Amino acid sequence: MRLVAKYGTSSLTDDAGRIDEAAVAKAAAEIAAARAAGHEVLVVTSGAVAAGLPVLGIGTRPVDARTLQAVSAVGQAQLVQTWSRHLATHGLVAGQVLLAPLDFMVRSQYLHARATTDRLLELGVVPVVNENDVIADDEIRFGDNDRIAALLAQLAGCELVVLLTDTPGLMDADPRVAAHASLIEEIVAVDASLEELAGGTGTDRGSGGMASKLAAAKMAAWAGVRAVIAQADRPDVLADAIVGASGVGTTVLPRATGLNARKLWIAFAVAPAGTVVVDDGAAAAIAGGGRSLLAAGVVDVRGSFDPGDAVEVTRPDGQVVAKGLVAVGAEDLRGIAGRRSSELGDRDGEVVHVDDLVVLPD
Repeated sequence: MRLVAKYGTSSLTDDAGRIDEAAVAKAAAEIAAARAAGHEVLVVTSGAVAAGLPVLGIGTRPVDARTLQAVSAVGQAQLVQTWSRHLATHGLVAGQVLLAPLDFMVRSQYLHARATTDRLLELGVVPVVNENDVIADDEIRFGDNDRIAALLAQLAGCELVVLLTDTPGLMDADPRVAAHASLIEEIVAVDASLEELAGGTGTDRGSGGMASKLAAAKMAAWAGVRAVIAQADRPDVLADAIVGASGVGTTVLPRATGLNARKLWIAFAVAPAGTVVVDDGAAAAIAGGGRSLLAAGVVDVRGSFDPGDAVEVTRPDGQVVAKGLVAVGAEDLRGIAGRRSSELGDRDGEVVHVDDLVVLPD
């Protein structure tokens, strides 16, 4: 099996933000055991910002992007050195891989990232992956490494992504206030009620929380990859996740057909800038698959967006039908909404091309 093991900040650092050597040692030992059993493991590691804070003498996580990126640059060096040292005790070589959103969106970069990842694994290297926070164009965003783990699983052709954190998995109530809270062991499909259970962010040392883990597990499921949310300090957690042992954590089952990386990113990783409301005929055509959205089916345009932005496509009653990247901006679309292609002269009336459109479930 080829799998991604993602370790969150809270699983790798102590309360002061220092890298927890024992936690990394445990993770390295379990990765080595998985390798010895014949599995290929890709590691996605958070913790660069948290690891950089004490080195620079900064007490709390900064809020401005420039300082975050500077702290990440320092912390990333600390983090990779620690992983390399502990993996080396098991005869394993670590290879740093830094990824950015465009590596999943731009076809040439996607193919290059996939080829490099495959070659690292062929050479017996353990890829240690993080987001390229240091040169990111915008602020370090909530839950990016969780999403990157799901996207990487799709890119690398993995069968499993294990999202390791400081809780046993998704609980059916908040364990901090409900003594009866119990683990949800299996999820067939992530819905709004489960997302509400997941709540908000986790510790102040990280950028995510259970909501981020569940969103990433949902992405993995849509990519056709099994996902497990589990507690990093559970003994043999990686081996148990691989075999699907009872009680290992929360397992989100994969969908029968998976999305490609571009559509996965459109569906789950890009925030919508607006809404395009379509009539029932257009909604049915889109839901049937294989059809682009044309101006003739548009009945309303909400929000302000530019060509290339993501939008939700809904029915008049608000039900979301699809999500996609628009070919025209909001103001231009308002001018051509409801008009057939034959009325638009040189313009073809295409609002969202089928390759940029993801049909979402009812």
